[in-house]
Amino acid sequence: MKRFHVHVAVTDLTASIRFYSALFAAEPTVIKSDYAKWMLDDPRVNFAISQREATPGVDHLGVQVENEAELAEMHDRLQGAALPVDTQTDTVCCYANSNKYWTVDPQGIAWESYHTLNDIPVFGESRNSPKGAPASEVAACCAPTSGKSVGVPVKSSSCC
Repeated sequence: MKRFHVHVAVTDLTASIRFYSALFAAEPTVIKSDYAKWMLDDPRVNFAISQREATPGVDHLGVQVENEAELAEMHDRLQGAALPVDTQTDTVCCYANSNKYWTVDPQGIAWESYHTLNDIPVFGESRNSPKGAPASEVAACCAPTSGKSVGVPVKSSSCC
């Protein structure tokens, strides 16, 4: 079964953990010095926040799958959308080792489809930077290698 994924960049991790824990009526399943994640069943969502020098707001959206067959299905769906797809196998990002497909929707929002292989003790490594690179460079691990990134707060004048 697939799980919707939302990743939000925040400026104050402690205040954000307090807010989202109250909103979801649940404590995070993962807490690190720069990251927290809630694996919720109601609603079924993998909601993550991080404080890694990114512009506050929605960082990216995605669909987490439970196996490689579901990941292949998501890849086929993304190919059907006729947008570029960035393949990342055995990637290290967001305290996890994963296989992923990235794309950017027509509005410029980054979307990932991914299968988590296992947890790891570090946030990640940028594909373009050496080990030990600054956090601002490592943050690039959670993004497609091409296309317009989000990194801006969602603003709306409507209620829905």
